[in-house]
Amino acid sequence: MAFAPTSPVTGAAITGFTSPTYTLTADTPPNANSKQYAVTVAGGTQTGVDVNAVSKPFTATMFRPVVLKPLPQANVSTGVVPNIPVNTYKFKVRKGSVPAANQVPQVMNMTAVFDIPAGCDAYEPEELNAAFSCFAGILWGNSDEIAKTLRTGVL
Repeated sequence: MAFAPTSPVTGAAITGFTSPTYTLTADTPPNANSKQYAVTVAGGTQTGVDVNAVSKPFTATMFRPVVLKPLPQANVSTGVVPNIPVNTYKFKVRKGSVPAANQVPQVMNMTAVFDIPAGCDAYEPEELNAAFSCFAGILWGNSDEIAKTLRTGVL
């Protein structure tokens, strides 16, 4: 079981949130090629934040490809692999939010897509690790700035 986040998750630093935490509970995933967790408790100071509910979901889901694609054999005369397939993984957080007074909740989706060329996972796993480490580090280190951009539209 590779994707199994430790609960509670410590949230990133965002203005107005003090020591945010999110308690995860295993949830029924949308399909057999995914794992899903629902946020059942929000800790720290995050006034007005709701946990998972039918009309206002708060879930984190990891998806893997339905069929994992291996690296095909190289062309015997050229030694070149003609078409390198890509395995696409997705990580998605859904969060219900009311857009205005007297309106029904709408669901926001935040999705990260990971397109991994077949073979890279085995031949140069350190490059995959470096790419993800950089990706996660930029998100973590710039969480407040990214949240501000999502609120204001200003890059």
